[in-house]
Amino acid sequence: MVAALGIGACQRDSATRDVAATATATPPAATALPAPAQRPRVVALGDSLTAGLGLPTTDIAWPALVQQKIAAAGLDAEIVNAGVSGDTTAGGLRRLDWALDGDVKVLVLELGANDGLRGLPVDQMRDNLSQMIAMAKKRGITVLLCGMEAPPNFGPQYTRDFREAFVSVAREHDVAFIPFMLAGVAGDAALNQADGIHPNEEGTRRVADLIWQSLQPLLTRALATT
Repeated sequence: MVAALGIGACQRDSATRDVAATATATPPAATALPAPAQRPRVVALGDSLTAGLGLPTTDIAWPALVQQKIAAAGLDAEIVNAGVSGDTTAGGLRRLDWALDGDVKVLVLELGANDGLRGLPVDQMRDNLSQMIAMAKKRGITVLLCGMEAPPNFGPQYTRDFREAFVSVAREHDVAFIPFMLAGVAGDAALNQADGIHPNEEGTRRVADLIWQSLQPLLTRALATT
């Protein structure tokens, strides 16, 4: 740069000495910036029912509605929507580790509907749910399990076994349990979208109310013991 500017020899010598002095001077100690505080989390691990498939915006999916309830209750926590449309319990198990990243206090486990729609083996679903709950509890995370119902087209035995799988897993791991997440919504055309499977806006509000009834005491207790 000095040569380009055509500065005289004396000036070049002076500049060189200045640069050398600067290079050998002890730099000031770096000031470490504090890491941003991480809010306690509730992770909603689910499928399209959690992702909000078919709704005008994810702002009215049930996790977003529950977030409003968390704020209204004065609880310092954020809910993470980890819903993936079409996901099964096997898919949830594969992505559980990264889904539980951060300071997770409660896991709301809403998976199994697609296992039932596809007629997947009930024993496999039960094992996947059990592994997910065990992994969460090992990290000290409280679990709320949301039960589902299988469609009747696979026969009454499959339907019974499917329902009992959720009951037995909840009992085995002693976790909070909602027997049927779509209770009062499923089968009501006024509360569902045209596909008859996914809740509409009003149906989603009812799902959020049902989940919040069970989640609020769990989250309050989890935050109090932090």
